Amino acid sequence: MKTTIQHIGNYKGEKVRIGGWIANKRSSGKIAFLQLRDGTGYIQGVIVKSEVDEKLFQTAKNLPQESAVYVEGTVQEDERSPSGYELQVSSLEVIHESTDYPITPKEHGTEFLMDHRHLWIRSKKQHAILRIRNEIINATYEFFRKEGFIKVDPPILTGSSAEGTTNLFHTKYFDEDAYLSQSGQLYMEAAAMAFNRVFSFGPTFRAEKSKTRRHLIEFWMIEPEMAFVDHNESLVIQEQYVTHVVQSVLEKCQLELKALGRNTSILEKIQAPFPRITYDKAVEMLQKEGHEITWGEDFGAPHETAIAEKFDKPVFITHYPLEIKAFYMKPDPDRENVALCADLIAPEGYGEIIGGSQRIDDLELMKQRYKEHNLSEEAYRWYLELRQYGSVPHSGFGLGLERTVAWIAGVEHVRETIPFPRLLNRLYP
Repeated sequence: MKTTIQHIGNYKGEKVRIGGWIANKRSSGKIAFLQLRDGTGYIQGVIVKSEVDEKLFQTAKNLPQESAVYVEGTVQEDERSPSGYELQVSSLEVIHESTDYPITPKEHGTEFLMDHRHLWIRSKKQHAILRIRNEIINATYEFFRKEGFIKVDPPILTGSSAEGTTNLFHTKYFDEDAYLSQSGQLYMEAAAMAFNRVFSFGPTFRAEKSKTRRHLIEFWMIEPEMAFVDHNESLVIQEQYVTHVVQSVLEKCQLELKALGRNTSILEKIQAPFPRITYDKAVEMLQKEGHEITWGEDFGAPHETAIAEKFDKPVFITHYPLEIKAFYMKPDPDRENVALCADLIAPEGYGEIIGGSQRIDDLELMKQRYKEHNLSEEAYRWYLELRQYGSVPHSGFGLGLERTVAWIAGVEHVRETIPFPRLLNRLYP
């Protein structure tokens, strides 16, 4: 029976055939142990010299790392194995014998590994991280489908910017200027006026010359927008969404979390509702701890970390000063110098994973914002018209996928949370 390692538990005591690669191996005089991977998981293949012919045993002992093989054998329970099973190998067919595989079971420098990212993603840790990423994506679709959202795909090439063009990649669109999108939000607002609850999931680009462990040049965003939803309702949806994602990973990625050495007791605490503090309170807390920050300044990574350390769940920081937030955020009617907005800060020093707000729905106020931010009425005319034809209260948010993967997986740097990261001075491979 041909199967995969992922489903091998369905064939206990039976003979199966698996295609895979040799991740590692060791042998004694009488037994060879092959660490097999097939993309769905890892399993140990045991070859007993007395039970197979001499040629097969010698072939298994001498196979180089990452050689491709077909193996046949009987599935047996093994409590010591992470998967709970091992394979008693009875035959082996070499598909391709690898030579001089560069990533050996020893320490390698980060730059070397990044140069060989196309091979590094085969390793156990990287494999686990990217499978967790996949589960977060699956859980995202599951949550929004259940909550009545539909997926809408905004353009990647745009003629304008959501938050200014200084940090965008410029290109020529025939005889016009165009930019790689830094957010699909404005287009998602248009979609919400047509479909009520929508979300997008796609790549976004920021031309910031940043080298921090939280930043990528190309990254993926989940951006929901919701008609007839105010700021507080949006916060409830955000915390329910993050809770669903974390609990899905806990349920379906136990082997991957174990491979990463992740402390899952921390993740088990992630249940809605999440604590909320105002920007005012956050500044007060930071000042009491000796941080140099004054009201009106945005928070940096050390500030976010210091705030998050006070909580064992993600924390919403709400009502930022209007002047440091985007032009489309709705002012608080009770205090017009702050916005109806929030950032969600992850625990353990992973920083902001969500930014969101209630959007301005008043036509005249939006016209005023255009003037204050020197926005081109010609380029943004369509966005203004959303307030002209049937405007309603609406809210939305954006979740950065890579930062969320880093937090849930317990990974230090976001470069390991995307298959082929685009970083400052790195466009290869």
